[in-house]
Amino acid sequence: MTFEPSGNLEEPYEFSQSVVGGAVPKNYFPAVEKGIQESVKSGPLAAYPVFGIKANLYDGSYHPVDSSELAFKVAAAQAFKKGFLQASPVLLEPIASMTVTASDKYTGDIMGDLNKRRARVLGMNPVEGGKQEIIADIPYKELDGYTTVLRSITGGEGTYRYELARYEQAPEDVQKREIEARANKLVDIEE
Repeated sequence: MTFEPSGNLEEPYEFSQSVVGGAVPKNYFPAVEKGIQESVKSGPLAAYPVFGIKANLYDGSYHPVDSSELAFKVAAAQAFKKGFLQASPVLLEPIASMTVTASDKYTGDIMGDLNKRRARVLGMNPVEGGKQEIIADIPYKELDGYTTVLRSITGGEGTYRYELARYEQAPEDVQKREIEARANKLVDIEE
């Protein structure tokens, strides 16, 4: 099998086959795809779902007695794990587009806190009533506990809203911590 990026982060995988000469009978193609389908649910890096993979079955071998659908499914899962780990995969993290609204006098403290949370401040807009609207992109993980912090900074006056904007590659240190923390979630594929 070959694996490459599909360029489509909306779908976990794309499966194709280019087997010639009957090296793998057509009736085993669904079993190979099933192996890939199950593998992308919990990737071999940190047991998170995998997205954006293009898998192509191009060759194999078949034995009339020993071959089975289960054997092809397991072989596909093993090929996926090996190919995926050799491809230097990265963890993606969800990024939220966030808007914080508060009085002008709290802007500096809010910006300082957002910087500590790995946020990228994109701009500020004045709002009626002496308030500022701060627009930023922030990793979802950094939103944990933000309500309490914003309430503390602004004396309960500040508000915020956010929505998913996209996924981005997580920084090295975040990836390392996450991989170590989720090591116990990895499942070994049957040998």
